Amino acid sequence: MSISAAQPALPMRVLAVIPPMTQLNTPYPSTAFLTGFLRSRGIDAVQEDLALALVLRLFSPAGLVEIRGCIAALPRDKRTAAVDSFERQFDRYLSTIEPAVAFLQGRDPSLGHRIAGRRFLPEGPRFESLDVYVDPDDEDGGDPLAWAFGALGIQDRARHFATLYLNDLADVLRDAVDPRFEFVRYAESLAQSQPSFEPLAAALAAPPNLVDAVLRDLTLKALIRHKPRLVLLSVPFPGSVYAAFRIAQAIRAHDPSIAIALGGGFVNTELRGLCEPRVFDYVDYVTLDAGERPLLALIEHHRGTRPRERLVRTFVRAADAVRYIDAAEPDIAFADVGTPTWEGLPLDRYLSVLDMLNPMHRLWSDGRWNKLAVAQGCYWRKCSFCDVSLDYISRYEALAAGTLVDRIEAVIAETGTTGFHFVDEAAAPRALKSLADELRKRRRAISLWGNIRFEKSFTPELCGELAQSGCIAVSGGLEVASDRLLKLMQKGVSVEQVARVTRAFTDAGILVHAYLMYGFPTQTVQDTVDAL
Repeated sequence: MSISAAQPALPMRVLAVIPPMTQLNTPYPSTAFLTGFLRSRGIDAVQEDLALALVLRLFSPAGLVEIRGCIAALPRDKRTAAVDSFERQFDRYLSTIEPAVAFLQGRDPSLGHRIAGRRFLPEGPRFESLDVYVDPDDEDGGDPLAWAFGALGIQDRARHFATLYLNDLADVLRDAVDPRFEFVRYAESLAQSQPSFEPLAAALAAPPNLVDAVLRDLTLKALIRHKPRLVLLSVPFPGSVYAAFRIAQAIRAHDPSIAIALGGGFVNTELRGLCEPRVFDYVDYVTLDAGERPLLALIEHHRGTRPRERLVRTFVRAADAVRYIDAAEPDIAFADVGTPTWEGLPLDRYLSVLDMLNPMHRLWSDGRWNKLAVAQGCYWRKCSFCDVSLDYISRYEALAAGTLVDRIEAVIAETGTTGFHFVDEAAAPRALKSLADELRKRRRAISLWGNIRFEKSFTPELCGELAQSGCIAVSGGLEVASDRLLKLMQKGVSVEQVARVTRAFTDAGILVHAYLMYGFPTQTVQDTVDAL
C-alpha cells in the first residue's frame, strides 16, 4: 500500500501490538513507551498484548477442548507421553485450568496450599524434573524441594508446580497442534539467522492451525474494538516474527486500508539490509532504530502532510523492489520521549511463573515489573564483540535523576506497583547514585534491578546506598574470567575488579548475575574451565 501525500486526512488512531511470544509475567515495554510518547504529542494511541491474550485463550477450558479435538486427528504413533498424559487426565485438566491460571495471576493465593500439596493439579512429564532433587538415602522420600523452599514457602512452591503444569500443557500444544509452539521462542527457527524469506513465506502460506486461528480471531476483535488506521507491530525477538506476520496477514484480509508498520529489536539488528519485496505483501513499512521520529513521519505521511520521500529510516516497496528512505531528521531527545503508559493492558492478568528456582533467574519470569531506562544507549561503547554502531547502543543520553523519578512516580500512580526493571544496556554508577539520592530525597520506596558493568566505581559504600534505595539485583556481562581475553574484548575490567564489585554488591544484600561467553576467538578449553 502506498499513501499519497495528496490524500485527505483521515481520523487517526494508532494501535501498537505486542505479538506472540514475549514473556508471560509482564508486558514487553515497547508498546508502553511508544503509546506514552504518541499520547504526549496529542496522537490517539492504544495498545494490545496479543501474546498474553493468545496464551489465556488457549489455556482456558474452551482452549483445552479445542486442543483435545486436534489430538483426535493424531495417529496413535504420533502421540507423545505429554499427549497421552493429557488425554488420560483430561477431566482434571478441564476442572483445574481456570483456578491454576488465576493463582499464577495472583488472583487466588489461597489455592497455593492445595497446589503445594500436589494432589490438586494433574501431573505430566514435566513433573519428572522434580525427581532429580530426591535424596536416594532418604528412606521416607523427604521433601524434594526443601533446599529451595524450606518448611514454608507455600506460595513459591505452588507457583513452581503450577508452572510445571502449564509447561505440560504447552508441550501438548506443541506435540498435537503446532510443533513450533513455545512460550518464548515461538517459531523462532523461521526467523533466526535465515538466509532467505522462503521458510517464513511457506509457513504463512500453509493452512492455519488452531494457534493461527485463535490469533486471527484475537486480531480481528482488537481491530473492531479500536478501529485503528495504523497498526504498529513491535518485534523484539525471532520468536515474535512468525506471529507478527500472521497478525499482519489477518489485518490485510480484514481491511487493506489499514497501514501496518513493522519495527523493534529484531528488525533493528536483522533486517538492516532488507531487500525482500515479499515482506511488503504483509506490511507497508519497516522502520529502523528508535521508533519515535520514524513514527511521527509516518503519521504525518498518513495524514497527507508529508510526502513519502521524506520518511525517516523506513523501508517501503516501490516498483516491486525495496527502497530505503531516510530524511535524516534528528531523533527525539531521550528526555522528551515522555513517560510510558500501560493503560489498556490487563495488568492483573499476567502470569507470574516460576520455572527456574535460582533466586536471580526468577526475576525475569516472576512478578510484574514496570520497565524504565536510566539512559538511552551504552556509555561504554567499546566491547569488541558488540555492534556499537547500532542506535540503541551508540547514542548515549543520560536522564536527569529528577526527571527519572518523576517518571517513576507517574508509573506508580498509574499501575499501583513499585517494582522496576531498568532495561538499560548498562546503567552507569553515577546515574544510579543520582537516582538513589533523588529517591531518598523524596522518601520514595521502590524495588529495582537492572544491568550494569562491573565498574570499580561500584564501591561497598555505593552498593550500600543502592541497596537502601531499593536495588535488589544486578546483572552484568563478565563474558570470560581471563584478563587476557578481557583485554582483547576491551571490556575495561579485570577479573580481580569483577570479584571485588561482586563482593560489594553481595555484602550489601544485592543479588548478582554474571553472563559468560564461550567460543570467543583464541579462548582455550582451559580458559573455559577457569571461567566456570
